Amino acid sequence: MIVEERITSFINSMNADETGIVGEIEREAIRDEVPIIRKETKEWIKTMLLLQKPMRVLEVGTAVGFSAIYMSQYLPEGAHITTIEKWEPRIAKAKENFKRANKENSITLLEGDAADILKKLDGSYDFIFMDAAKGQYIHFLPDVIRLLAVNGVLVSDNVLQDGEVLDSKYVVERRNRTIHARMREYLHTLKNHEELETSILPLGDGVSLSVKVRCSEKKV
Repeated sequence: MIVEERITSFINSMNADETGIVGEIEREAIRDEVPIIRKETKEWIKTMLLLQKPMRVLEVGTAVGFSAIYMSQYLPEGAHITTIEKWEPRIAKAKENFKRANKENSITLLEGDAADILKKLDGSYDFIFMDAAKGQYIHFLPDVIRLLAVNGVLVSDNVLQDGEVLDSKYVVERRNRTIHARMREYLHTLKNHEELETSILPLGDGVSLSVKVRCSEKKV
């Protein structure tokens, strides 16, 4: 863990458990070992959504649909979430969960590789949640920034990788070195991109919060 366990436990002890269908879906995901947003992270995201009140939300990485359903509870009336997933078993489960939660009209699931789908999207989004394959974040970023509205917010989850991103590449297992290098590059790009202002927070497995402060014709 990147934060002392007793601190996280104390914080989470003050957060109420999810109830109803959202709670059911969360418990099922945990039971089935599906990676979903951690309790302390989702509480923080809830606060961000209530502060920003985004009308158009884009999620990169649907999994079983839990985070999209969770976020939809805290959006203004008429807001819409577009979410992307490529793994067929997860797609089927997400569709089932959107139906169970009665969210089929407020959440659109796009099926396929995010690298391809993002290039085809247009318009702009007020809030983008990045929670897909960690090694692909850096490849998704140019289109994500293009799609993010000025004053829009990009939240990227799991950016500290249980603290491993802090380690030298020489102590990281060889099989993890590519992801390690790409995440370091991703964080460096976020912190130094001329269109963004970014904070990196030791919350959950690490989150970054980026605000698009201006547009530029230059590429990432």
